[in-house]
Amino acid sequence: MRATFDAPTDPNAYRFCHQVRVRFAETDAMGVVHHAAYLPYLESARVEYLRSVGHPYVELRRSGIELPVVEVVTRYLQPLVFDDLVDVHVVVAGVRAATVELGYCLAVDGAPKATAVTVHAVVTGGSGRPVRSPRWLHELATGS
Repeated sequence: MRATFDAPTDPNAYRFCHQVRVRFAETDAMGVVHHAAYLPYLESARVEYLRSVGHPYVELRRSGIELPVVEVVTRYLQPLVFDDLVDVHVVVAGVRAATVELGYCLAVDGAPKATAVTVHAVVTGGSGRPVRSPRWLHELATGS
């Protein structure tokens, strides 16, 4: 699967928000957040989102399901800088048989700074074999 979701730049288009603060160690020589530092922001928001909908990642893993990232697409709109308080907005954008796609908007004071999409395989924890996406993921994607 390839990312198909076009993540909106409007923070109001998302169902969940998690805040992170930019640490000095995440900035580069130009004083802006290094591109690789965005991935932990996405992961942190994703883990908190799952917790907020009653499916903490630790419980997913105990049930035998893993959601490894198989693709990330990021659009950098404006730089993040040290000490920014970043709202990382998250939505389940789509679910297929054995994959799930999440969309993100990273904003500071309501202004979008980046958007991203992560695509995850749904696999068993032991063998890593693809399995059907759980019904609750489909429900999150459709809003039902």
